[in-house]
Amino acid sequence: MSRSQAWFFHLANALVSGTGLVYAWMLYLMEPEDEFSILNHPWQGHVLHAHLWTAPLLVFAGGMLWHHHAWTRFRQGKQKKRRSGMMLGASLFPMIFSGVFLQTAVEPTWRGVWKWVHLVCAALWLIAAILHPWLQARGEAKASA
Repeated sequence: MSRSQAWFFHLANALVSGTGLVYAWMLYLMEPEDEFSILNHPWQGHVLHAHLWTAPLLVFAGGMLWHHHAWTRFRQGKQKKRRSGMMLGASLFPMIFSGVFLQTAVEPTWRGVWKWVHLVCAALWLIAAILHPWLQARGEAKASA
């Protein structure tokens, strides 16, 4: 995986994760100032739109990451850092599809199901996305010591 591909992945991940975290904060942790408002914050809709418009970048970056990094290492039989990498791969697809289903579901029950699937998978994704490069840096530091 080239440096530009890694930067693209990290940028896409930061944009989608950042807008997702801010949107979740606005939606679940804030109270509306106006009792008749359906939004908890005036920027809530804009942040959701930013999340939806940047998510395809992460989908593309995830495919690129799979092709140039994960699948290559899997075929070579490399075992290092496989748990965090597998957690990234295992959480990516349900996170993507639950996000799409969340936007298109009409029934409140299914919207609730897809919301929780999306939140859990996004949390797993964020944990793995933070751990994976950290474990790599830690492993390289141990190898050079």
